[in-house]
Amino acid sequence: MQGQSQQQAYDRGITIFSPDGRLYQVEYAREAVKRGTASVGLRTPDGVVLAANRQVSSPLMERSSVEKIHKADDHVGIASAGHVADARQLIDLARRRAQGEQLRYGQDIGVETLTRAVTDHIQEYTQTGGARPFGVALLVGGVEDGEPRLFETDPSGTDYEWQAAAVGGDRDTIQGYLEEHYREDLDIDGGIELAVRALSEPEDGVVDAADVDVATVTTDDESFRSVEEDRLESIIAEIDTEESDE
Repeated sequence: MQGQSQQQAYDRGITIFSPDGRLYQVEYAREAVKRGTASVGLRTPDGVVLAANRQVSSPLMERSSVEKIHKADDHVGIASAGHVADARQLIDLARRRAQGEQLRYGQDIGVETLTRAVTDHIQEYTQTGGARPFGVALLVGGVEDGEPRLFETDPSGTDYEWQAAAVGGDRDTIQGYLEEHYREDLDIDGGIELAVRALSEPEDGVVDAADVDVATVTTDDESFRSVEEDRLESIIAEIDTEESDE
């Protein structure tokens, strides 16, 4: 019984390390991320592609109300996986930081600088008593000094830079697909197609265009743009045709 009560103490205390050096609440937050639908980001020479699965829980729900990809600044987009409300708080923080950079210095904030500001905030919630970690992972993608950048944030407050990454449910399957098929010379269209294929990998067939949200930030104009559903339907139709011919 004593050992069990000690285990519960480490379980409940966000600021308490277990004897083997673990923060259980942070690990539970990572599990919350896995329960969310998947998001994918990948870097190409022409820009960054962000894609997210936004399947709804009921046919009566408005799909447009399920937001997985957000514009943080003209040159930065953020995709999320995990608790939606937690993601919204961090995205609002990122937007305020980006706006503050424009007001103070009259310039765009760097993608890495913005990501680090968000992860510093996340990390505070692993050391603050009476709080809990953010149960969300973000993919922060954008263009900095003409170069595409892509970062992942973790509930521990750590950030990683990637060429291609997946967060959320079925991450291992999707990440494995990206590792097998990603190429550094992809163009934006190729990146969108790969992102859709990667999100489709855990499914029985190709995902429906209505269930996917895709956005790009291109190097030519450093602008965030959502990909129209008509364009996604065309890409998915091509993928369907290729698979049926095999």
